[in-house]
Amino acid sequence: MMNNDYHLPENIMQLLNTKRNDNNQESFQELIRPGGYVPPEIDLLTDAITALSMGKNVLLKGPTGAGKTKFAESLSYLFNQPMFSVNCSVDLDAESLLGFKTLDYQGEKQIIDFIPGPVTNAMNYGDFLYIDEINMAKPETLPLINGVLDYRRTITNPFTNEIIKAKEGFGVIAAINEGYIGTVPLNEALKNRFIVIEVPYIEGDQLKSLIQTNTNLSDKNLIDLFVKLSSDLITAVHQGKLSEDAASIRALLDACDLSVIIPPKRAILRSIIDKLEEEREREFVNNLSDTLF
Repeated sequence: MMNNDYHLPENIMQLLNTKRNDNNQESFQELIRPGGYVPPEIDLLTDAITALSMGKNVLLKGPTGAGKTKFAESLSYLFNQPMFSVNCSVDLDAESLLGFKTLDYQGEKQIIDFIPGPVTNAMNYGDFLYIDEINMAKPETLPLINGVLDYRRTITNPFTNEIIKAKEGFGVIAAINEGYIGTVPLNEALKNRFIVIEVPYIEGDQLKSLIQTNTNLSDKNLIDLFVKLSSDLITAVHQGKLSEDAASIRALLDACDLSVIIPPKRAILRSIIDKLEEEREREFVNNLSDTLF
């Protein structure tokens, strides 16, 4: 049994207790992280839990720095399921997903060994697979795992010719930043293999709580100012005045941490402003910083 830190509905708790992997006490425990995601609405969490418990794939869709990876880690923690990760890029290939062959020795005899990748490990052990920034991958790469993502839950390993069928408990969580530089739209065949959950920015009291629990900042006045800064940045993003990078919650938490030691305005400069590409955006955020701090 697990405690209900998220105050989940009773039926969702029963679902979790039924599906929770309490037998997995040794294998890959380091891949179960606490997560600590604070959902703006509890429905985000309950819907993701429901979909995963039914064996459906979940696609977390939202702006950069909104907490999608923390969300995935929290799901891994709630299910007590190790989570193997794939970080997508244009360089992603079959070896990055499935594994690779290497030379090894068995006594004095040289052999060819296969080192499994995140997809094959997650399938073989019945664990979670997290595909981060799935729309950063080249369109020709992802069809390799179409069979993994649909009802078949199988793949033929091109390096060993082994047919791998996912063990019970296997689940897929993916994350996407739409409209981000370097991304490509997901094709419909791939998108239709997922239940989509929109992940918004965390704001207000929830952001305040997140700062208190996930950073070293304890000054209540400074915390309130950072919450106000975040709100202003998010508004500017919605108005098209700033790119999503400027309102990253991850960057804001970094600024909170730094401001324990250095002045808040300099912390904001290092964590947020200097990451922005356009001069007008840097000036905009700098002016907001001057107004608040």
